[in-house]
Amino acid sequence: MKEEEKKEDKNKVKQRELLYKLIISQLFYDGHQKLAQELAVAVNHETTAVAPSDRLMTVVIVGVQHEHEAERPLNRLEYTLGPGIDLEYETEPQTSAPEPAMYETAYVTSHKDKCRAGAFSADGQLVATGSVDASIKILDVDRMLAKSDPDAVELHPDAVVGHPVIRTLYDHLEEITCLEFHPREQVLISGSRDTNVKMFDFSKTSAKKAFKTFTDAEQVTTLSIHPGGDILAVGTEGSVVRVYDINSCQCYVCPYPREHHTGSITCVKYSSDARLYASASRDGHIKLWDGVSGRCVQTFSKAHDGAEVCSVLFSRNGKYVLSAGMDSNVKLWEISTARCLMAYTGAGSVGKQEHSAHAMFNHTEDFVMFPDEATTSLCAWDARNAIRKNLLSLGHNGPVRHMVHSPCSPSFITCSDDFRARFWYRRNVH
Repeated sequence: MKEEEKKEDKNKVKQRELLYKLIISQLFYDGHQKLAQELAVAVNHETTAVAPSDRLMTVVIVGVQHEHEAERPLNRLEYTLGPGIDLEYETEPQTSAPEPAMYETAYVTSHKDKCRAGAFSADGQLVATGSVDASIKILDVDRMLAKSDPDAVELHPDAVVGHPVIRTLYDHLEEITCLEFHPREQVLISGSRDTNVKMFDFSKTSAKKAFKTFTDAEQVTTLSIHPGGDILAVGTEGSVVRVYDINSCQCYVCPYPREHHTGSITCVKYSSDARLYASASRDGHIKLWDGVSGRCVQTFSKAHDGAEVCSVLFSRNGKYVLSAGMDSNVKLWEISTARCLMAYTGAGSVGKQEHSAHAMFNHTEDFVMFPDEATTSLCAWDARNAIRKNLLSLGHNGPVRHMVHSPCSPSFITCSDDFRARFWYRRNVH
């Protein structure tokens, strides 16, 4: 096995040398002698041994033609929601998605204490918010939009049927730290500092209590449900990620202590195909786990220069992981090479970040979004080149502690320590 790996490494080195040679010869061919010489010195190539040639141009033309002929098949999530970001295949990406700075507040809901958790349903039709007051609200997106647009009510009188808050759930004793909708059923899953994970059937209007509870030894900080809906990954103030079978209530953990984190789990997320799940921790590391065996298959050590990692999120195609850290930076990691491809910087330049915050993609994965704590504004970048976009003032009177974007429409929610959750939306402008 080691000999095969050595052979593979040698082949990669040879291919890299050939690539540099082609680049240098193309630069000579195009008349950029100085650049070609500088590159040759930087990569230890003999400039005299490289003749001017446009072979690289020919290779690229043939490659692009082949790429279009054999396009990568989309996974189920990409097929439903769009392809999303793919730096390997994109040459000139086009987007019709609105820039995040163009979103407007469409609805505000208030809790009796700090609001620190939120979630969208898979179809983008429902929003859930959770608070330190131990309450959970479920809101209807169409009703929120109708409330904020009187013209829509006149044009579509059936659009509004009652109040946007369709359920208020009370069954936890302490702060709600995380929320997720079940991918197939009318079930909301919540985690709390009371050490419990609870499942609520919100199809029943009278049901205020959970129909199933998982009790942990530590305060629950994060959870993520398997796309199939039967398995739940849970992170706590402890350093071990737990995986629950929802039907049997059995709990599984990786049996090898050296593979676990050494600090509290801050975020856990499944990939769209569930082959992997990722975890972030206060120990500064990001870990990728095999979705079947539960073994750690990759670690991004000190992912944010040793700072606490606040959030992790898979791209739609499962090729990348988006992370945010207490260093106020957001990073895009390529899973196949374990490399940081892109750093989205500029948030936190006014003041040091004191509270953890989550980074997210917009619904098309054209933009990366992250709250700037000191200015209470939204920072946004072009996902593909990390160019800063316009800021959006979020209008909160306290730090934004959680954000989540709709999977399928130009809308997101911000949850803040000012007790409020704001629903943001970009209406079609004709």
